[in-house]
Amino acid sequence: MSDLRIRAATPDDLDTVLAFWKTAAEGTSISDDRAGVERLVERDAEALILAERDGELVGTVIAGFDGWRCHLYRLAVRPDHRRQGVGTALLAAAEERFVRLGGRRGDAMVLTDNERAHHAWRAAGYAPEEHWRRWVKPLG
Repeated sequence: MSDLRIRAATPDDLDTVLAFWKTAAEGTSISDDRAGVERLVERDAEALILAERDGELVGTVIAGFDGWRCHLYRLAVRPDHRRQGVGTALLAAAEERFVRLGGRRGDAMVLTDNERAHHAWRAAGYAPEEHWRRWVKPLG
């Protein structure tokens, strides 16, 4: 993985990230637009972590920390780069960030029907907490 570069996204990366998610991420989010991702990077410049190989974007993860809890979103790896350690490297960077910020436990948003993701998250040491259910309300 020595050819893999892990770094925080900059505002210049946002259009590339949004296009990447259309092909590499599972599902869509109400926040998958330029304004939403721009707000994320403006609020927390280290939250959106990118993996690049040979200058090409091959993976992303959002490692959000609100001062109390550590949340992982949008772990996505380009299909032709899966099972090559990209996701592992992204999660390691996210977890290092959380520890540095004082976080104690990471949680991940994972689609119920995304079995491939379930295997990847389990392999990374995460487990579902079946006694919790996410409740949402669209705002605006």
